[in-house]
Amino acid sequence: MAATLRSEERAGVKSRSRHRPTLPCKALIAFAFAMPCVAAFAASPSAPPETRNYDQILDTVVARYHLPGIALGVIEHGKVVYIATRGETVAGSGQKITPRTLFEIASNSKAMTTALLGRLVDQGKLHWDDPVTKYLPDFQMYDPWVTKNMRVADLLTHSSGLPEGGGDLMLWPEPNAFTRADIIHGLRYIKPGYSFRSKYEYDNLLYVVAGEVAAAAGGAPYETLMHREVFQPLGLSRCQVGEWNRDTVGDVAAPHSRQDGRNIPQQPDNPVVPAITSAPAGGIRCDLDDMLAWARNWLVPTPAQLQWLSAEQRHVLQSPHMLIPVSEQRHNWDDSHIMAYGYGWRMTDVDGTWTVWHTGTLDGMYSELMLLPDRKDGFVFLINGEAESARTVLGEALLKHFTQPDDTHDVTWYADAQQRADEQASKRAAAPDTSKATAVAPAALAAWTGRYRDPWLGDLMLCPSGGRVRFAVAKSPRLNGDVMRLGNRDLVHWSHHDMDPDAWLDFHPAQGGQPAMLTMAKVDALGDFSSDYEDLHFVRTGDCP
Repeated sequence: MAATLRSEERAGVKSRSRHRPTLPCKALIAFAFAMPCVAAFAASPSAPPETRNYDQILDTVVARYHLPGIALGVIEHGKVVYIATRGETVAGSGQKITPRTLFEIASNSKAMTTALLGRLVDQGKLHWDDPVTKYLPDFQMYDPWVTKNMRVADLLTHSSGLPEGGGDLMLWPEPNAFTRADIIHGLRYIKPGYSFRSKYEYDNLLYVVAGEVAAAAGGAPYETLMHREVFQPLGLSRCQVGEWNRDTVGDVAAPHSRQDGRNIPQQPDNPVVPAITSAPAGGIRCDLDDMLAWARNWLVPTPAQLQWLSAEQRHVLQSPHMLIPVSEQRHNWDDSHIMAYGYGWRMTDVDGTWTVWHTGTLDGMYSELMLLPDRKDGFVFLINGEAESARTVLGEALLKHFTQPDDTHDVTWYADAQQRADEQASKRAAAPDTSKATAVAPAALAAWTGRYRDPWLGDLMLCPSGGRVRFAVAKSPRLNGDVMRLGNRDLVHWSHHDMDPDAWLDFHPAQGGQPAMLTMAKVDALGDFSSDYEDLHFVRTGDCP
């Protein structure tokens, strides 16, 4: 199942051919925002030691995690010093990843959304302290007081009261039929998981709302504004949002899952890639060249770029607004003492160096953008495979190159340490073995089959089909599967292999004049938090057709 965030982004802290092309950089011509052309360095005895080190780090990670493809760029003192790519856009296709290959940047889209909002603030069309209802009169949270007091800024800091990943099933899996209007309407039914502004819990829905605030304030759809106010002024000519033509744009990486030791391409894009509801939270695609230009805009802005977005708004976006717990691993690895969320950015002290960064996760697509603003250093990498641990290890090894150049721990050490941490976490919350689950016969579930409705996810059919009982959500066609039984519990086993995790089904009889209900929970407690089954409360509305 798609989700923009996993373990690293919860911030309590989620063999291919080795292609070393020498490629011309893309010319960035708009408004003199051009980035100097930098060739991809080859690992050779005559290469600078720093370059050989980057190659070694990259190749070790690619080999350790069997990545289908990756693009990596490094910035030192404001200049791009290293660009390298490995692997293929689609495993087995022979089409190599290049610096112009489009990747889904997932939650790295959030910083672009907040930059758009900052532009509108500079233009006087919006203020951070404006109530959301000024722009979206139909906006409601579960608590009327929160609705009244929710500011534009509150949409951006993951402190709204929404439970972690709350409502993400309206965004993923894609494709689905949920609109941004559906999301704004559905928020009023999602019960809070904590009090307003009291803590950090990552959510995606409010970034979709923020995109609609931008549209209302800017007088044009979010996608139009993103092209006009962000991509075009910065010369990000390959970045895509909204509807676009796959073959006209060309050079598009496909996401991959890892199955039976192989990288398996997921469902390919259609020739016309549609606009998606989730775009402001995680639906933008960019190539490495554009992501490096985007990074340099933050590290070494030109006078023209400072006209594009003022120093004041840059400071607001990348300042701490909500504290995030520092994980034991981050404290041990990085000597970190504080972590916080700004507007679309995270920030942490690492070995005494201030970092500003974000990661992005969608099924089969992982990314990281790291800035060290005081040093004007940074890096970007984009991966088109399952790479949660690979991202953590690669990001750490690259970061240590800047913050602890004498660090004696190599990639293998960090990878082994991460593997031990993953194994320990799995033991603490071991998922049951569902391989022995058996299909439930319709007669055995006759008391519970029927039509159900959740106030924000909508209609569900739990009905016999082909000698089994099928679970099917009307507005999300990939949320369908067979009802199975494991021991004395029922679960839904999703029909699509890239859907994860499966979900327990718990039935509650009618009582006190109230109809029967159905609640759900992840079979794997460590499963993707965007699979927010626990927030669903289905009420039985009728019999099967």
